[in-house]
Amino acid sequence: MRHGLTLILAAAAALAGCSNPERVERYLINPPAAGTRVGNNLGTAELRDVSLPAYVLSGEVAWQTPDGAVRSNTRTLWADNPERAFTLTLARSITEMSGATVIAEPWPLAEPPRRRVEVRVETALAQLNGIYRLKGAYYVSNESSGAANHARMFDIQVPLPVAEKRASSSLGLGGGAARRSPASPAEIAAAQNAAIARLAAQIAVLGGPGDTIATSAPADTGFSFDLAPLPPLPELEPLPGDNDVIAVEPAA
Repeated sequence: MRHGLTLILAAAAALAGCSNPERVERYLINPPAAGTRVGNNLGTAELRDVSLPAYVLSGEVAWQTPDGAVRSNTRTLWADNPERAFTLTLARSITEMSGATVIAEPWPLAEPPRRRVEVRVETALAQLNGIYRLKGAYYVSNESSGAANHARMFDIQVPLPVAEKRASSSLGLGGGAARRSPASPAEIAAAQNAAIARLAAQIAVLGGPGDTIATSAPADTGFSFDLAPLPPLPELEPLPGDNDVIAVEPAA
């Protein structure tokens, strides 16, 4: 009975700790301001919602553990919806460093954008090797006839300040093998923000390995009603009795 009461009190304490808002840490997705300026290669561009891995969309700060698993903690969260924050801050960073007008979708202006940018992130993770890796591809489309479209890849790696610790033996005598301690959530957030800033610079200059494809024809702007003339209708043969003359007697 006493043991059961102890377990109930421990569970209650754990729940109370989880529900305490001061125990929840929230980190901003906020890349640093651009230190250099580049040319305006985009003009006006709509940035589609950035496609992110599921472990980022969960809202928890994730990292890789020695067993290769991707883990996170419900008490270390991103301060905003990751998709929204990643998209908005990436658009802002490109605009600041290039002077282009890059706006996250939906496009709010009456004049449509000249280009559309789509970013698909494959990896956004603090890896076991002490590197924060942001990997994927981006696409810049231009629907004007003869205009250039770009399909580019990116693989951005930012070192994490991971400290080397020494694992003590089970006897507490020391001398164990060296191991890496995971980076803190704050360090992971700082590395991700730096990676987003580098991605913004790459998109602004249309850099990275990939292809440039020229648009061969302008996009359809609507339905076409230029139809071929209809063939003439065939002459109809008279029905029997059509030529009969009906005599009408005058009224008396």
